[in-house]
Amino acid sequence: MQKAIIFTDGGARGNPGPSGIGAVIYDEDKKVIAEISEFLGVATNNQAEYKALIYALRKSADLGVQELDCFLDSELVVKQLKGEYRVKDKELALLFLDIHNLSLSFKKITYTHIPREKNKEADRLANEAMDRGIK
Repeated sequence: MQKAIIFTDGGARGNPGPSGIGAVIYDEDKKVIAEISEFLGVATNNQAEYKALIYALRKSADLGVQELDCFLDSELVVKQLKGEYRVKDKELALLFLDIHNLSLSFKKITYTHIPREKNKEADRLANEAMDRGIK
């Protein structure tokens, strides 16, 4: 597959607290080709946001995607990935490095910040993961 569009979200109930991730991967025709919903255990909101993107990048690579447009509702993560903000937190720096290394397997990758209201499917999947993990 040449190109895909991904929407990712991560959250934690408490910060840190029980956390989960959600991601939806679409093909160019806006057809869902994969969904991710995973409980992470205890993490911060920002760690969960990064991990949601990591899981989605891995899945996209497995699907043979060459170009990716990534949409996240975490302004911090997007600005860090674009080099607009420095990554000061040591844990986030490791996750940032993972994303950098994963991104090398794609011909082109973009990161765009979107309002939370435009990320409902990924948010739903992240919340479902947290619900499953907390039971």
